Amino acid sequence: MPRKNYMKMAGRTSMASKSSSPKGGGSGTRGAGSGAKKAASRKTAASARSTSRKPAARKTATRRASSRGAGVDPGRAAGRQLVIVESPTKAKTVNRYLGTDFIVMASVGHVRDLPTRAPKGVKQEVPGVDLERDFQPTYEVLATKKKTVRDLKSAAKAASDVWFATDLDREGEAIAWHLAQSLGVDPGQAKRVVFNAITRAQIEEAFRHPRPIDENKVNAQQARRILDRIVGYQVSPLLWKKVAGGLSAGRVQSVAVRLVVEREREIEAFQPEEFWRIAGIFTTRTDDVAALTRKWTTFLGDAEGDKQRTVKDRMAWLSEHDSFKAELVEAGGKPFEATDVAGALEVARRLGFEDSEVRRSEDPKAKGAAKNRVLVLGTAGTPGRNGTGPRFQVRDIQTKRVKSRPSPPFITSSMQQAASNALGYPLKRTMRIAQQLYEGVDLKGGEGQTGLITYMRTDSVFVSPEAIASAREYVGNEYGPRYLPEKPNYYTTKVQSAQEAHEAIRPTDVRLTPSRVRNSLTDEQFRLYDLIWKRFVGSQMVPAEWDSTTVMVAALDARSDQALGLFKATGRILAFEGFYRATGVPKATDEATLPVLAEGQGVAPLQIDPTQHFTSPPPRYNEASLQKKLEEEGIGRPSTYASIISTIQDRKYVEPVAPRDRKLRATDLGKVVTDKLVEAFPEILDLAYTRFMESELDKIEDERHDWVAMLHEFYGPFKKSLVRAHDEMVHAKAETEPAPHTCPECGSATMYRFGRNGRFLSCASYPDCKYAAPIDVEGNPMEPEQTDIACPSCGSGMTLRTGRFGKFLGCVNYPECKGILNIDPKKGTIKLPKTPPLLTDLPCPKCETPLNMRDSKRGFWLSCSKFPKCRGRLAWSAVPEDKQKALGEAWELHVREHPLPEVRTLDGDLVGEEHVPMAYGQGSSPDEYAEAVS
Repeated sequence: MPRKNYMKMAGRTSMASKSSSPKGGGSGTRGAGSGAKKAASRKTAASARSTSRKPAARKTATRRASSRGAGVDPGRAAGRQLVIVESPTKAKTVNRYLGTDFIVMASVGHVRDLPTRAPKGVKQEVPGVDLERDFQPTYEVLATKKKTVRDLKSAAKAASDVWFATDLDREGEAIAWHLAQSLGVDPGQAKRVVFNAITRAQIEEAFRHPRPIDENKVNAQQARRILDRIVGYQVSPLLWKKVAGGLSAGRVQSVAVRLVVEREREIEAFQPEEFWRIAGIFTTRTDDVAALTRKWTTFLGDAEGDKQRTVKDRMAWLSEHDSFKAELVEAGGKPFEATDVAGALEVARRLGFEDSEVRRSEDPKAKGAAKNRVLVLGTAGTPGRNGTGPRFQVRDIQTKRVKSRPSPPFITSSMQQAASNALGYPLKRTMRIAQQLYEGVDLKGGEGQTGLITYMRTDSVFVSPEAIASAREYVGNEYGPRYLPEKPNYYTTKVQSAQEAHEAIRPTDVRLTPSRVRNSLTDEQFRLYDLIWKRFVGSQMVPAEWDSTTVMVAALDARSDQALGLFKATGRILAFEGFYRATGVPKATDEATLPVLAEGQGVAPLQIDPTQHFTSPPPRYNEASLQKKLEEEGIGRPSTYASIISTIQDRKYVEPVAPRDRKLRATDLGKVVTDKLVEAFPEILDLAYTRFMESELDKIEDERHDWVAMLHEFYGPFKKSLVRAHDEMVHAKAETEPAPHTCPECGSATMYRFGRNGRFLSCASYPDCKYAAPIDVEGNPMEPEQTDIACPSCGSGMTLRTGRFGKFLGCVNYPECKGILNIDPKKGTIKLPKTPPLLTDLPCPKCETPLNMRDSKRGFWLSCSKFPKCRGRLAWSAVPEDKQKALGEAWELHVREHPLPEVRTLDGDLVGEEHVPMAYGQGSSPDEYAEAVS
């Protein structure tokens, strides 16, 4: 982007900045042209001071810098060079590699943002964005960062030079730009340093080659921020008006919800279809068939309770007894297909199956054909001329060597997916741990604070030549030359917009093996680092090799040798472990081991087993698969995946299917909001359009598009759709849908309506008849279920109910008694009563409303008393010590004035934190329920 265009952007943002406008470096300018050129020529004392000095001499790593977070005495910066990073942990690690001429301070994330409300007396549709003046933004210092900015300003004023060492992505570049603006440093002349890993080599290289702040990256980040602010602040009020109060919409998040909603509706519309399989269990011990059949039957029957033997257990037994399983693939010269029990039995009987019983049952939870369950019991019969069945012969054996190639090193999305699948970590947790590993941990043994992995927000599989050489050296030394490919393995990045300057996620030093650093890491840090380290080392190793075998077994008429059917068995054996030496053999590769077989060899059946099956609906998304879908569609970026998926769950548009279940489903609220948004904004909710907008942001970063022009292109059509939606959209509560149920109170028809707690069943004669009931996922009415919990307010029973924010327990005497207990949506456990929040005189950093004070396992915390309308928070550490003491004393008095009630069962037992309420249905007692279960 030309210099004047950058100044155009800088002028817009800095001119409107309320509390952090620099006195120069673009302040007071607007637009390109002569004004921008004049602004470019003006220098503040701070920016002149920053750029007039000679570059700092490189110091040895033995001379340690002072690592300081925000809020320390800035006087320590006098005569030294100031380095600003995002976090205190990162500051501590960077400190190891800089000399005493440097002082490292942390901004602790962003210091400025768009305000949450327009200034008093100013009418602004979107706070912080002037829609009439080319989307000119107004930034203000965050209330929680005012002291941080003051300290950084003082330090910058006293320092001999200022370096901006924030992260290397768009967000990090924007933080650096806002810091420069706040400190009065011209962004075009600022000393910006970036490193992909916090190591001595990369830090020293970065400080040898500083650059200006990348205005194109800042433009792209700013465009995204304004775009999201416009959608959020203009669509959310529409939802309040047409659906329910307190709802919110997001440009990318709403598209993610749409994916889950559409998948949910695919599942709801799916009708299962019946099909049958016929499997054969064969043995090469043809002289011992009867005894082996008895052993096999006994083995299957010895499983405990209703549990069945696992596939692994069955495979092991068959392998030990020279036996194997094969599936029928051909019958009567045609591919085998059967859609009912009659067709399956007809074929099975020709293959020697002797059925003894056909059991039929009904599955009330299934739908369509899947409700009717059929189990066929029988035996294989005796093969051969003197028996009742055909003879079986090995017809064809094919063995070939196949290779499994290593996967490329992790990018953000693949790391999150692997951590979800292998470790069960939610995406947000994975990124939090990865951030810790990147910023550095204190290694025991004198190594000190060390960054263990490269930057964790990346979509590139590129690896530096030095890192490849290091990995190859390690593989050769540790595993031997057989495991080392002749040439390095190179991988191609699939994401079109990936930045090859960024590296894949890898260990900063391959010699820091997981076992070597184990004692310095927490369990979750170790497990993720182990995953990253093994994936990287394996990526520079040779493929694993398998011997894959396919065997065809023919069923032949005992008298005419006519082919009656053909069974297929497959198996494979790991011939050479290759990269699995580093990564371990995946559990999913456990396959059958076939006995030694020869073509023409006779085998005997231990079992012929016809089984009923049904086609399955598409699977529900979990966090990992939803993220993969977003990535495939080009929606979101490495830095946004975790927040997108976390946000749609926080907003109750998407929820886990059950406590401790990672599968996600759309809530009624999510469905209604999606339908309304698709109706009003079909383009914005379109996957292709969202992908297009991501590419537009990439173009801005690459200097191929102007950010203001992009916003104008978006806002014109959006504004028209918004006005039309306000006029034409029907309120969700006014819409009804006929229901296949009769009102139990007046006999009228019923219909589905939408209320504050989601969809429910209502009498069609409302308001004459006020019958209403919650419904299950299939739309059937649900009566409140009695539980084993006594109301903590009055001692009566409590029923299990569902509200807008999930399940809860309500007193049976409601509305006379309004006792309730919330239920943890993930664990299904009761949330025990907590001391109510204490209203303080501290202002919310976002809306200036008084903050509430609460206590938790991690200590005191402060949040806006207007939650959820305002989500402002204030860290306890940001409260002055004298105020902390006063609030602590007030809290002790508050606790004494609000004693917590005990929660007990109806039997009088005290309920603990991990108690899951027992629901036993209406019309029965807990004793009757327990007796029925036993």
